[in-house]
Amino acid sequence: MTRFAALIMILCLPLSFVMAGSDDLVERKADFNWKMNCQGCHLPNGAGSPLGAPDMRGIVAKFLQVEGGREYLGRVPGVAYAPLKDQDLADLLNWVLKEYDNENLTEDFRPYTASEIGALRRRPLVEDAPIMRNELLKALMAHDPNMEVSEHK
Repeated sequence: MTRFAALIMILCLPLSFVMAGSDDLVERKADFNWKMNCQGCHLPNGAGSPLGAPDMRGIVAKFLQVEGGREYLGRVPGVAYAPLKDQDLADLLNWVLKEYDNENLTEDFRPYTASEIGALRRRPLVEDAPIMRNELLKALMAHDPNMEVSEHK
């Protein structure tokens, strides 16, 4: 083996480690972004807080099952105003859906993309976020009358 070939192999080795673990890297970065930007209101386990942010456990992915729910998740103030790049925010939202409500993700789940998040966050929900959430919850309960959820103020 020539010195040049050996040098190329040595230089490419770290790149192969990064590429092999890119999904893990995205997951770890999303988890970090959750801790830095979301858990203050939603708590570390996604349970939400009284008069703060709603509980996401076992329900957040259900919003994807009703008209307007997908858009709502990308437009709520905590998402729309997060100090993250669109790709990081898309990765974070996809992580939240899997982490806190994986059992309700359908097989045809389409992960959020940076361009979708960029478009959604340009139209943030401000005062009307709780109203829209409650309307979506009513639609969810009409779809599944056995579902138990609490409205959020």
